[in-house]
Amino acid sequence: MSRPGIRQVAARAGVAVGTVSAYLNHPDRVSAARAQRIAEAIAELGFVPSSAGRQLRLGVSSLIGYLSPDVSNPHFSEIAQEVEYRAERLGMTVFFAHSHGDRAREDAYLEAFEQRQVRGLLVSSFEPVEERLAAMRDRGTPSVLVGRRACRPEQPSVSIDDVSGGHQAAEHLRANGCRRLAFVGGPLPVQQVADRLAGARQVAPDLEVIEVAERSIAVGRSVGHALAARRPAERPDGVFAANDVLALGILQALVAGGVSVPTEVALVGYDDNEFAEASLIPLTSVRARHEDFGATAVDLLFEAIEHASVPDPQRVYAPELIVRESSRRTAS
Repeated sequence: MSRPGIRQVAARAGVAVGTVSAYLNHPDRVSAARAQRIAEAIAELGFVPSSAGRQLRLGVSSLIGYLSPDVSNPHFSEIAQEVEYRAERLGMTVFFAHSHGDRAREDAYLEAFEQRQVRGLLVSSFEPVEERLAAMRDRGTPSVLVGRRACRPEQPSVSIDDVSGGHQAAEHLRANGCRRLAFVGGPLPVQQVADRLAGARQVAPDLEVIEVAERSIAVGRSVGHALAARRPAERPDGVFAANDVLALGILQALVAGGVSVPTEVALVGYDDNEFAEASLIPLTSVRARHEDFGATAVDLLFEAIEHASVPDPQRVYAPELIVRESSRRTAS
């Protein structure tokens, strides 16, 4: 059954189509009697007004878009929740889309958001996206890059100092007696991954790099099984994983393989998601989230919407190492 439209409402209420339109957009211009008939017709037919149509007519949208790369990662879910709460308090509605790390999907969603004339965009991406965002900004759709610092000075962004985070993780492992360090993460061209590795290399230039295609718990388990199968002398005694999901998979496989954590292998993750502390062996992690991270992204977007240029467009948060049982060992 087709959805009832404005013409059906007008026919049921016995008024002109223009009168129904006026009722929807300027109700003060419609008499009380006609307004009541239109309201009754809408209720009887189950008519749902098109907010998109009204936005196009009025030239103002109450929507912002948020594009995330990985809905399964609790880190992105937490940011999305903060974004939604903050936008709601500002009277805006957020449309969420998930690219699953696929560039074609990301491009399609950005195009769809622009076609729907959203007020602005929040974009978390593993891919180079600033050129695309610059073109959209020139056409009237401002944006904020979420999760990594923008390369272009005019592109607003909210990010974490991932180089510092990687440095803290490796420094902690060294201080706890680890001599054979490994970094697990990838793809390496992803800026956040590259920055975390760069920070770790500042402490351990010769660390082993185990590149993976994706940062999932299944991939982490695969890496953990491979590490457990090595002879102890050939196995790293300190592992820094690019995110908590990877680290938790590694942890599960090491324990299942009879490798003691942290006695034989100390382990550090990144993001400090909600599962890190709740793990059977609580996971040491670099806390990359802050209570106002998502809110700051929304506020920065509203600044970009209201003003052509934004002072201090790149907001960078400092990470914090949270030490738990997965890395606590006596330094040798």
